[in-house]
Amino acid sequence: MDQSKARKWFLKCIGLLAASLLLLALIVIVTDPYFHYHKPYPFMSYRLYDERYTNDGISRHFDFDALITGTSMAQNFRPSQMDALFGTHSVKETFSGAGYQELADNLARALERNPSLRTVLLGLDSNGLLRDYDWKQYDNYPTYLYDDNPFNDVSYLFNKSIFYHGVLTSLAMTLSGSPATTMDEYSSWQRPCGLEAILGSYDRDALLADSLPANSQEGSAGFGEKEHSKVVQTITLNVLDIVNQYPDTVFYIFFPPYSICYWDAAKIQNTLNQEISAMETAADLLLACPNVRLYSFFGQYDVICNLDNYSDIGHYSGEINSQILEWMAEGTGLLTKENYRMILSRDREFFLNYDYGSLYN
Repeated sequence: MDQSKARKWFLKCIGLLAASLLLLALIVIVTDPYFHYHKPYPFMSYRLYDERYTNDGISRHFDFDALITGTSMAQNFRPSQMDALFGTHSVKETFSGAGYQELADNLARALERNPSLRTVLLGLDSNGLLRDYDWKQYDNYPTYLYDDNPFNDVSYLFNKSIFYHGVLTSLAMTLSGSPATTMDEYSSWQRPCGLEAILGSYDRDALLADSLPANSQEGSAGFGEKEHSKVVQTITLNVLDIVNQYPDTVFYIFFPPYSICYWDAAKIQNTLNQEISAMETAADLLLACPNVRLYSFFGQYDVICNLDNYSDIGHYSGEINSQILEWMAEGTGLLTKENYRMILSRDREFFLNYDYGSLYN
């Protein structure tokens, strides 16, 4: 092959490669399974399943005036039920295993991008109050989807996983006539509930074997200046800074109602008093904001003591998510400046004096 033919062959290969990459990028942009560039097309069926890839796109391009967010404790909320109860047009953006900062970063982006967002439903896991304000469980994030830098979009446009699991899946669903994932279905789950399911992940005997000596007071870990400062930092940086920046948005914030077995473990591990005190500190800060409606459902003893509502010591079934929305709509569990100390003190006494042994007989 002479030099001229070799040069033509090389340029032809380069041109074919460039055309293939351009076609691939175009397919990803048009399909856009994670809504990075545009809102979903009404004629396409999308599979909504990967929260950390999908949620920012929902914030960017979906039409909504209300947002449901939180950890896995909020995944089974149904936006359709919230809309019926509160007169909203809501979407769901939950993050399984999230820390407070991850929720706050996503919420800040959603509020910045959507001036119509006037209602936020936010679950704050009480067991995260004493973690570092920037605690996170996951290190690998698709940060190229979160910003407005077009140059790092190559990680989206030429990503094998996104093409196979996002683009091709959505195209296959569309061509087969399969319906798109609804916002109610998005991130929701169903698991077996009951004592047997709980004991599958809760080894009470092991906790008791490792617990404090018999003469130590269970549930009595201290809550001093260090713990108080940690809660203040966590709530201020991840909640109050956002709440105060958007005074026209109403924030419905709630502490998810873990099961009575959770408080059994907390008492055994000597953290029960500490966690209730952390909730008191958080409540004191949050209730200073006029646009916050704060709820605690730990006082719904008939629910948290019914183990048929739980798949493990913390996670409740979708029926409880529905009940939470109804409680909020009717004002049940609402904490105020006047009652929050009394309510949390009552719950503290209940959990400290409950006959936990009776649960396992």
